[in-house]
Amino acid sequence: MGYRKLRRNSSHRKAMLRNIVTSLLREERIRTTEPKAKELRRMAEKMITLGKRGDLHARRQALAYLLDEDVVKKLFDEIAPRYADRQGGYTRMVRLGYRRGDAAPLVMVELVE
Repeated sequence: MGYRKLRRNSSHRKAMLRNIVTSLLREERIRTTEPKAKELRRMAEKMITLGKRGDLHARRQALAYLLDEDVVKKLFDEIAPRYADRQGGYTRMVRLGYRRGDAAPLVMVELVE
């Protein structure tokens, strides 16, 4: 299997991942469950790689995926230049324990410095 279904249909899963990636790039640190974080990491790394490319086609691809134009501007102007000399591994997952209601494993996902 190439990806986690996260117990959602494809349109819900895609919308949720777009939301969560946009939030991560806006806030640079978010708290979520571990399976969502592992899927989030894949897409966030792809978005940052687009930002590092920096051409018009990459910007349009990022605009097609991310939900906020201000986040795309931040990605290309602030976030991508930070990782110019780094070959992947832009995110870090820190385990936070378990959620009280359903004991789901929580993690904090952040962009590395």
